[in-house]
Amino acid sequence: MLNDKVAVVTGASRGIGRAIAVKLASLGATVIINYNGSVEKAKEVKSEIESCGGKAEVYQCDVSDFEACKTFLDHVIKEYGRLDILVNNAGITKDGLLMRMSEQDFDDVIRINLKGAFNCIRFASRQMMKQRSGRIVTLSSVVGVAGNVGQANYAASKAGVIGLTKATAKELASRHITVNAVAPGFIQTDMTEVLPEKMKEQIASQIPFGTFGDPKDVANAVAFLVSDEAGYITGQVLHVDGGMVM
Repeated sequence: MLNDKVAVVTGASRGIGRAIAVKLASLGATVIINYNGSVEKAKEVKSEIESCGGKAEVYQCDVSDFEACKTFLDHVIKEYGRLDILVNNAGITKDGLLMRMSEQDFDDVIRINLKGAFNCIRFASRQMMKQRSGRIVTLSSVVGVAGNVGQANYAASKAGVIGLTKATAKELASRHITVNAVAPGFIQTDMTEVLPEKMKEQIASQIPFGTFGDPKDVANAVAFLVSDEAGYITGQVLHVDGGMVM
């Protein structure tokens, strides 16, 4: 259980982030739902959590903005007096073949997916070090491990997340702060919903389980890594992909 714990989940207004926020709240954590675009969607998550007796707050922040992240996490620490869990989930895709990919599309994906994770870890870790405890989980991807055609920017950002996780885990271990990554495979979200049906079938045929995963599958993995039961696990990448990358 996560009673009395304070958790920040970035990109929590939809998809995997939403499922993680709802799961952590169901275990007793007070969840700060970070979003950048849709306040309506973020408020829906808050309402869902509160309707089940949980506690949540909504906070807008572009995680790629260094100073905005400082303001955001300073607010959380001032408001609640502590920060126990950080889940870096915010991310985007801007797919395209390497020869046609614009510099802007490459930079945007790196800036949000990788630099955004760094920004949040940078400002959350100071409080966790003071507490001598904390849990940090960042969302990577099977694409960050195995690569994928048309996703050079996304693969680079998600591979970078793994390196960031391992380096940070080594730096923070002496303060009993664990830092891990979760690498989802193809999960049923808005991001995969737009794929053509034929492509979905082709992808599913490459997954040993034969189907896409559910956001709850990822949320359950994150919930384990932020729990007391995972207190001796750090610097690891947990694959939630139906066996896609073994």
